[in-house]
Amino acid sequence: MITIIPANSVESFDIIETLADTIWRSHYIPIIGKAQVDYMLNKFQTKHAIELQAIDGFEYYILYFHTEPVGYISFKKETKALFLSKIYVLSSQRGKKIGKSAMNFINQKAKTYNLEKVRLTVNIHNENAIAAYKKLGFKNNGSVVTDIGNGFVMDDFEMIKLI
Repeated sequence: MITIIPANSVESFDIIETLADTIWRSHYIPIIGKAQVDYMLNKFQTKHAIELQAIDGFEYYILYFHTEPVGYISFKKETKALFLSKIYVLSSQRGKKIGKSAMNFINQKAKTYNLEKVRLTVNIHNENAIAAYKKLGFKNNGSVVTDIGNGFVMDDFEMIKLI
């Protein structure tokens, strides 16, 4: 049973911070290296950073499998698109349709907000995620390189799915 619960308290942001630390270290260190993972976790995935993002309009949700928190999502309503900022699931919980349930939830939110599309960015070397997004109907819209400070960049593809 998959449940998607709004994260809007310090306690829920703490759960997300813990999930992020586990997920990011196992998944992203091989792709972007430990130094950049440490920097990005500190800059974007602490409970304080999440709280500031929520104030700025990002909606956060925790993904539960039965009663265990196993992942999280975050998105922001834009003029014509729903920007999917984060969708992460613990590697031990993959293959249980959690990500697919989260994507269905995100698509429904985009429809509820009367938006034309869902857009996201994904690291150009994150081949499994890119393949999964393509399978879900996303199209590659080109490369986006973003300077995030401290000598680091996010080297991504923007992917778009029309609703």
